[in-house]
Amino acid sequence: MDNRILYVEDNPDNMTLVRRALESRGYFLLCAENGLDGIAVAEREDVNLILLDINLPDIDGYEVARRLRASSKHELAHVPIIAVTANALKGDAEHALEAGCDVYMSKPINIRELWARVEAFVPSPK
Repeated sequence: MDNRILYVEDNPDNMTLVRRALESRGYFLLCAENGLDGIAVAEREDVNLILLDINLPDIDGYEVARRLRASSKHELAHVPIIAVTANALKGDAEHALEAGCDVYMSKPINIRELWARVEAFVPSPK
């Protein structure tokens, strides 16, 4: 259970890129294509880290983060959340942090930055 990461992302290209990058380092990736599914997976599965897109088709990532932090599954209050988003407007990072995210990372995804951010919370099993 020490290397399970949930990625909530509606873009299949980003999902594939992140899956390949993290699985190459020995992580196990769980995926959800929208916010409500992401919440359901997080509440059902034990995860060590959540990568969260902000622009989702149903509810936005800010709302997902707030719901995860308030979940009846108390462990979710402490699971690190990395917001991964193309939003680059002033205040977006602060908004993500206020919603409960621990780190804000902008798209396009830089693989080396992704590895560094993930490994800061969940050491690579390889």
